[in-house]
Amino acid sequence: MDEMPLEMIFGNYVAWEAKEGTWFLNFMNGSENMYLLEGEEKALLIDTGYAVGNLRAFVEKLTDKPLLVVNTHFHPDHAAGNGEFEEVMMSWNYKVDEPSVTAPGSGPFPIEALPHPDYKKILLKDGDVIELGGRTIEVLDAKPAHCNSSLFFLDRKERMLFCGDDFEAAQVMMYDNSNNPDAPYEVRERLMNFRANAQRLKGLSDAYDWLLPNHNGYPIAKSYLDDYISLVDAVFAGTAAIEDKLNHPFVDMDPRAPLLCRVRYGKGSIFILKDELMKVYGTGEV
Repeated sequence: MDEMPLEMIFGNYVAWEAKEGTWFLNFMNGSENMYLLEGEEKALLIDTGYAVGNLRAFVEKLTDKPLLVVNTHFHPDHAAGNGEFEEVMMSWNYKVDEPSVTAPGSGPFPIEALPHPDYKKILLKDGDVIELGGRTIEVLDAKPAHCNSSLFFLDRKERMLFCGDDFEAAQVMMYDNSNNPDAPYEVRERLMNFRANAQRLKGLSDAYDWLLPNHNGYPIAKSYLDDYISLVDAVFAGTAAIEDKLNHPFVDMDPRAPLLCRVRYGKGSIFILKDELMKVYGTGEV
């Protein structure tokens, strides 16, 4: 059998309207999600995938409204396709993670080949809003956990919260993946930030029904937030389960895979460098 072309993996999109004016987009052989939200006046695309060069045409078949674009965070599978658009909104802290997108070899396609490689970057911070006309999307700044540039988006009207890669059903990557040697990383701080982000979203749970990540199954139960809070507590208590076998095809390809472990508690799990984990495992510090 001939090898599948990269475009069929990274740019073969499917979409369905999950609610009136809310589209779920799926690619990467079913493992990654993007979202398209329509208001009365504008539409918002959440994330741009890899730099395949065919996302914009696909999205413009779904909506005829003027299109706004935002990144949940600045990683190549979420922001490398930004250059298909004239301007993109993103976290004020995107620069820390920028090498993960722009460094040579970061993704399977050359970003420079896109129509707008020098697209305008519009920086967002906590409390900003994106107005679509009869539909307001609130911006929540995430503390550095999965990465340094995460934003959450709350849609109170449709009762949806978009949580990027910081929470998902299968696992969350909690090792540094910025491709930036100067990026700050301190394991206790990252875990406590992860816990604080989960507590913040839990505190907003009356405002949304659907918790929508960008990988694997979606929507996910809000009870995952409790599992991730408990997972951090279990790490410090020394009761979380540590597995050296990762059982994840993409993470297993990471050059650092032999140094990683999976940590489980309840339904939640994280990937983390084992040496970093053991600096805090069982210390009792919460």
